[in-house]
Amino acid sequence: MESQEEKPIIYTMENKPIVTCAGDPALFAALYSALAQQLPREPMEWRRSYGRAPKMIHLEANFVQFKEDLLPKEGNKALLTFPFLHIYWTDCCDTEVYKASVKEDMLRWQTTLKHHGSQDWLIVVVESDAKKKNKTNLLPRTSIMDKIRNDFCNKQSDRCVSLADPLKESSRSQESWSSFLTKLRTLLLMSFTKNLGRFEDDMRTMREKRTEPGWSFCDYFMVQEELAFVFEMLQQYEDALVQYDELDALFTQYVLNFGAGDGANWLGSFCQPVRSWNGLVLRRPIDMEKRELIQRSEASLLDLRSYLFSRQCTLLIFLQRPWEVTQRALELLHNCVQELRLLEVSVLQGALDCWVFLSCLEVLHRIEGCCDRTQLEANCSHTVGLWTYATEKLKCLGDLCGLVSKNGPNSEDLNRTVDLLAGLGAERPETANSLQSPYKKLKEALSSVEAFEKHYLELSHAAMEMYTAIGRMRSARLVGKSLAEFYMRKGDPQSADGFLQDSLKSYVAEGWSLQVTHTRRQVAECQKLLGQTEDYLQTCALLASDANLTDEERKHFCQEILNHANQSSQTESQVDQKVGLSMAAFAQLRELRFQPASPTVHVGAALQLELRLCSLMPVAVRLEQLAVSVHFSLEQPAQRGSSLSTPQRRIPAQCGAPGGVSPEGAVLFPAVSPAGGALLGGAGAGAPAALELYEIQDRSPSDNTLNTTGVVCRNVHLLLRRQDSATSLDTPSVGGRRGSVTSGGAAAVAMEDNSQMLKTHDVTLLPGNNSIPFTAPSEKPGTYTLRQLCATVGQVQFVLPHIYPTVQYEVYSQEPQLTIEPLTDNLLAGLPQKVKFTIVTGHYTVKKGDALQLSNTDSMPILHTNSCTARIVSSTGELVGESAISIHSSEKVTSISLPPTPPYHTLDFQLDVLCHIPASPARPETERLTNGEVRHRPKSRTRYNSGMASVDQKVSIDCPWSIYSTLISLTFYIPFKAKHSLLSAGKRKYIQVCLQNVSDTNFRLMDPSLTQRQQNSSLELHSLNAKEQQLVHSKQSVFCLWEVKWASEPPACLQFSFAASFAPTEPADTDFKPYCYDFQLERVSTLYCLRAEIQPADGEPQCRTGTLCGLDVSITRLTEPTDSEREDEESTESEGMPRTTKLMYEVVDNSSNWAVCGKSTGVVSMPVVASATHRVQMEVMPLFAGHLPFPSIKLLKYLPHNVPPVIPPDTDSCLENDNLSLLDKGLEDQSDTASLRSRGSIHSLGSSDQPLPPASRGLPMPRLEPFSPGQVFNCSQGRQVLVLPATDDHILEVNAT
Repeated sequence: MESQEEKPIIYTMENKPIVTCAGDPALFAALYSALAQQLPREPMEWRRSYGRAPKMIHLEANFVQFKEDLLPKEGNKALLTFPFLHIYWTDCCDTEVYKASVKEDMLRWQTTLKHHGSQDWLIVVVESDAKKKNKTNLLPRTSIMDKIRNDFCNKQSDRCVSLADPLKESSRSQESWSSFLTKLRTLLLMSFTKNLGRFEDDMRTMREKRTEPGWSFCDYFMVQEELAFVFEMLQQYEDALVQYDELDALFTQYVLNFGAGDGANWLGSFCQPVRSWNGLVLRRPIDMEKRELIQRSEASLLDLRSYLFSRQCTLLIFLQRPWEVTQRALELLHNCVQELRLLEVSVLQGALDCWVFLSCLEVLHRIEGCCDRTQLEANCSHTVGLWTYATEKLKCLGDLCGLVSKNGPNSEDLNRTVDLLAGLGAERPETANSLQSPYKKLKEALSSVEAFEKHYLELSHAAMEMYTAIGRMRSARLVGKSLAEFYMRKGDPQSADGFLQDSLKSYVAEGWSLQVTHTRRQVAECQKLLGQTEDYLQTCALLASDANLTDEERKHFCQEILNHANQSSQTESQVDQKVGLSMAAFAQLRELRFQPASPTVHVGAALQLELRLCSLMPVAVRLEQLAVSVHFSLEQPAQRGSSLSTPQRRIPAQCGAPGGVSPEGAVLFPAVSPAGGALLGGAGAGAPAALELYEIQDRSPSDNTLNTTGVVCRNVHLLLRRQDSATSLDTPSVGGRRGSVTSGGAAAVAMEDNSQMLKTHDVTLLPGNNSIPFTAPSEKPGTYTLRQLCATVGQVQFVLPHIYPTVQYEVYSQEPQLTIEPLTDNLLAGLPQKVKFTIVTGHYTVKKGDALQLSNTDSMPILHTNSCTARIVSSTGELVGESAISIHSSEKVTSISLPPTPPYHTLDFQLDVLCHIPASPARPETERLTNGEVRHRPKSRTRYNSGMASVDQKVSIDCPWSIYSTLISLTFYIPFKAKHSLLSAGKRKYIQVCLQNVSDTNFRLMDPSLTQRQQNSSLELHSLNAKEQQLVHSKQSVFCLWEVKWASEPPACLQFSFAASFAPTEPADTDFKPYCYDFQLERVSTLYCLRAEIQPADGEPQCRTGTLCGLDVSITRLTEPTDSEREDEESTESEGMPRTTKLMYEVVDNSSNWAVCGKSTGVVSMPVVASATHRVQMEVMPLFAGHLPFPSIKLLKYLPHNVPPVIPPDTDSCLENDNLSLLDKGLEDQSDTASLRSRGSIHSLGSSDQPLPPASRGLPMPRLEPFSPGQVFNCSQGRQVLVLPATDDHILEVNAT
């Protein structure tokens, strides 16, 4: 136990709660060691007020001898010197001794505690077995405990505890000792919580009085710091740190209010001049010197901030958060500088720099002391800010003390250095033995120029390495730029050049225009000192075009270029040495315009190129020469007039993007920055180039059809290159050099050796836009590509190494071409139609006397006109002139004279042609050939309108520029489609002609007539047409009807010709043109008459559904056979019997109204005499009720196998009104059953379109042949019979046809 004279140690990190001990000192001394060790072993849960979370703490205590002086006086708020618990120790076992001395001493002890208001006490009675053996007449121990409790613990019996002999190893002793420790911890924690809560309430009351006059921040600081000490004493470092953070925030708010005009009186003590700037002190747990200054209200702003941060730093290190120390330190240093300005504190110039420099190094050394090297390297991102700040402040001190200038410090600089070192004071004892202490470094750095350079370079390189390691290249470049400024002031431009180039590269890449301008001026100064003429001139060009500079500064740099150009031109030795610079900083190509407005011209054509250059110089510059290099390539896309390939056509990457040739012939170039990249405010210097896409087509050499098409990118090498190699040889680097930063690249902007150059001399470029015309060469066919642009000023050449996007024009050589095309969608036969002759002269010159020789055809004559004018148009589409042409026709040739026409012009004129309509009907688009196969026309013959028959007219033309004839085909369409029909009414015959307008034109039709091509006097045609002229609209038909009468039997074949006149409705004065249609009819006489009757069942007045009815069919021969009919018909003649012929009848119902019962098909022998009749009876059953049409009855010729086949007439254009059709079914498929199961069409034997099977080809089979139209007349055609429903039907079904 401590002696009575020893006072508790306060304000150290080893402070513990004070516990006083009264009673027997020897007894406590024997237990002190065990008690001090075992008390903090078990944690206790500490529950605090105001809803704060509970925490587990380990309680320790500082046991001291009880003295009345230790008890707190009234008004004393110190917690560290406050005794939280008072313990009275006794081992008295004798009642007499207790009454004689112990009770009295205990009463004095308790009275003293009550006098000072202390209620936290404890009486410990220690039981000793040794005293029990020596005292036999002693009362039991409980009697002493009872007396003490009765005397002192009437209401607080727990304040008196019994402790069995703790020095023994018995279980009773251990249990008693453990219970005592728990009781001691509980009482100590209760006292601590109660007194700490009271202290916090007093502290809050004091803080709420901060607006009252006389309130002192320093007094409040000491009170709240007392609370922080208590938390620190309990190892609650987070809570302790919160107290200092609250003090920091409160003081900062007062300083800000002072700057806003709301100042507190107590701030006046912090506005005193700063007389010491020795930096932070972080190597002591508590800086007692500064704490005493704060306690006496004599501390300056830097003293308060230094002490406050040192306490925060200590707690953060205890919390193992060293990297937060660096972050807070950087904020503190910056904030202190601003607070001194707000409070208007007088500070010696350079004193703050010294304080910041020392503080930065002190923090770094403190962090290095608690972290190993691996941790420091891994977390250099937290410390690099302090290294940089220390470097900046050391540089400021060097500038202030004259340690950076070339001549060194003067006397005034030395006096200022002495004043600054005096403010540092003496070195602290804790750093006196350290060779790398901040105090020694600063004092050494300010002692000489060499030492300053050593320390400054060491700090700068360390900061740059850290920035580079963590990837903060921008900050590293900033430190490097500061280092370059240091080298420039020291007169070492060679060392500064690399740092300036790196900084400028970063600024340009990130688009910092003002930083680029400032750094580029430094680069120019450095290059001038190093004698890098070419790089200096390039940088001067960039600065002369920089809008961030004033006009005077821009003119200065422009004049530097002009002076060098004039000096070089006057020196004979340098006549041939051209200095090549990039044009991007001198002038920019904005637009190129073709005149005429097309990048494609023919050989020898006049082509003007107009360049629009925007001069970036602030003054007018006279150019000795402006030249454009042209690359010529023999590869041209194709010969004009040939169909081998298609020229590549450029597709702009975006709508409205630069690079595409507009319809006006203009090519726009993207705006670039003077450094050669994209604009600084735009997409960024690293933005990828725009897509340069071209369309490429592959066409067939034969018919010029498109085979494949695709897209090709011309600038893949720019799009797919690496980002870190974006600085190409074609583009100057940011500092004015091309290619590498450390070496000049004159070859990068040198002009290529091209044989063709577009040149113009003595051009003055004014600031802004300038237009310069050039004459483009066009002597040879091929592709001309503009590669480079060069402006010469004396011996200085500004070169644009690559014109992008690619600009090229084509010079082509074209073969003459002749095309004939209709002026309408369809050429109509029978009417005059206009066709257009177009001659593209190409390289041929049409001379006087040249003519086109057209071969004549009877079906398509060329109509002569009184006035035929030819137009001559230039290649640009301008009308050159008009000239009349003459047409001369002979029997075989039509000659068209051509007017003289220069090369690469177009000559066109129009002629009228007429295609006669053939009298015989044109073969339809799809037809059957003689072998039965379907004829398919070629694809080229397929028309959009299959209803119009076409007539192809081929014309052979001899052209003066070719020894070969040109064969041209014109397709004419017949506007009408005619078909005829033979109608019968018994023996009377009628001919109907249907004329259909299949074109899109409306016609007037006049005078339709029908005549015989072979006159027959016995035949008479009687017209039944009422109108002589009528209107035929598009897609409409006109029907004409004639009755045929004859006096005697008509011939077997009749040939007719239908004729009419037609003209289009518009114009109305158009002449009528003839239309003729020839056709023939065979076997028109009626041979047989069919008549059918349906009779109801017996006993029924009407037919009913489901009931069998009788069908009577009567076949009557009307006429005697003629000679030709005898040849056609197969008849047999028996002795004494008339001649007969075999007929086959067939009854079928295609509408499914009837069910034919019995034999529906049969062969009959018909006498070949007039009025011969044959009757056939069968049964039919109606299936539906209503007026049902009669079943169909068909009559066919039945020819034995030995009769030669007769080719039936063409029935496609001859229709019979009685609807007799030939059933396409073989005889073997015919059924004799009650119903006919097949309703499809069947062919007659031997006349099927499908080939017969092999077995059928070898057997003689009979054949069926249909009658010609009109030879069989069905009298029952169209008749109907009433059918009633069955009597037991409740639902009436009616079939209406």
